[in-house]
Amino acid sequence: MIDQFAKNYLHGDLREVREELLGKLDGLGEYDIRRPLTATGTNLLGLVKHLTLTEARYFGDIFDRPYPEPLPRWDDLSTRGRDMWATEHETREQIVDAYRRAWAHSDATITELPIDAPGHVPWWPRPNVKLFNILVHVLTETNRHAGHADILREQLDGSLASDAHHDAEFWAARHAEVDRAARAAADPQ
Repeated sequence: MIDQFAKNYLHGDLREVREELLGKLDGLGEYDIRRPLTATGTNLLGLVKHLTLTEARYFGDIFDRPYPEPLPRWDDLSTRGRDMWATEHETREQIVDAYRRAWAHSDATITELPIDAPGHVPWWPRPNVKLFNILVHVLTETNRHAGHADILREQLDGSLASDAHHDAEFWAARHAEVDRAARAAADPQ
């Protein structure tokens, strides 16, 4: 009974954070969803593209349920990192649709297999895993990148991560308070 509860709980959280991540694209133009916002080129659409590959791979071949679309080989170093950004020939719609197709495949795997179903991740130091391990891993990875997306979106236009309790005036005051404390700590005279 706890196994089904855990599986449903983790799966529910994964479904929720997927939608939150895609929501970070709302209202932004093509340049803003694609442009590099960190020294490494991290961008909003690239995070979505990366998580598409993550879900397709982890809930696909790992459980002998191959994803029906072509994926780069996990050990092909020439393709490493290409899933972190969108080319000018890839549309927002194509990438978002691909992510949703990966969800459907992942959801089917999660629904159809028991939480202790065995899988094999050849690139992990302990490659023999259970569906539970992969659910936790993909949820963690998705949450991590959703956090990145929160910061990138705030950087772009000041949009905040779903905090309906505070307004812009509150956050401006908080920003000033944090800045004052940082300056005081740096120059304790």
